[in-house]
Amino acid sequence: MTTHYIDLIVVPDPESGTPQLLGALYDRLHLALVQQRLDSIGVSFPGYSMSPRSLGTKLRLHGSDASLRQLFGAEWLKGMRDHVRMTDIAPVPADAPHRTVRRKQFKTNVDRLRRRRMKRKGETAEQAREAIPYNVERTPNLPYLHIHSRSTAQPFCLFIALGPTGPTAVPGNFNRYGLGGPATVPWF
Repeated sequence: MTTHYIDLIVVPDPESGTPQLLGALYDRLHLALVQQRLDSIGVSFPGYSMSPRSLGTKLRLHGSDASLRQLFGAEWLKGMRDHVRMTDIAPVPADAPHRTVRRKQFKTNVDRLRRRRMKRKGETAEQAREAIPYNVERTPNLPYLHIHSRSTAQPFCLFIALGPTGPTAVPGNFNRYGLGGPATVPWF
């Protein structure tokens, strides 16, 4: 249950901007969640904004007091300490609404979709062009993080979508990115 939280605030410097540092911080969090096999830690971005499209400077981690202490028992922030300010673990405000924070995936690159179709269906480039026209391309308009996959080491954009707020928590597990399907986190 997400009864407690801790804030990690990114402090940019002249060499690294906030989005790059937030992505690096999130990469380290993902690795820590994988290594510790934690599915009880959820994330939120209190500075989330659609206009301008931004996740802000703060990464909030939600969980029980024990699970947050377990996460921070490991030195996963090593190398980031100069760029991150951390609050103490604190209880969630009793009147906080709850919402889902999840990943939104887009099939956006027409050329990639065509190559994938050619490989999977054994089609020629011409057949793939006929099957997948340019107008299927979608431009995502959500805030995102640049991170790296732990399984493939490939960089990718992790788009973050918010669900509607509700008065009560929905319990559940979070994935190794700290994102939930039906599970909610307090939003304050």
